[in-house]
Amino acid sequence: MRAVLDPNVIISATLSPGGSPGRVFAAWLEGAFELVVSNRLLAELERAFNYPKLVSRITPEEAIELLELLARGGTTTDDPEGPPDVRSEDPDDDYLIALAAGTQSVLVSGDSDLLTLSGRIPVRSPAEFLAMSHLGPG
Repeated sequence: MRAVLDPNVIISATLSPGGSPGRVFAAWLEGAFELVVSNRLLAELERAFNYPKLVSRITPEEAIELLELLARGGTTTDDPEGPPDVRSEDPDDDYLIALAAGTQSVLVSGDSDLLTLSGRIPVRSPAEFLAMSHLGPG
């Protein structure tokens, strides 16, 4: 199984390893699924790690280590060109939809704009992803 983790899921996993996002991330580290990343996703994460509210909770060293882990351990693919067939209310999230569609991956997100598309694209909340993939309690 392949999955694209919304950057917010990765950030949540870092801040709260015991929650559903943290359990999804731990399952990836244990080899339970293939994580798909792209340069745009990694760049969005890097920008987010510089937000004042995160700098006080995730050190620059931890951010660099995490980005390197994702780049090294994930399956890096080219960013999709053009918009996806299904669009989000937030156009900034469309690349995640296109990335997941182009790699035949499940998009794992806590973003309500993306989760409302669950009937049209394979998008799941972290808890739903854990339950559907039998990775843990949902």
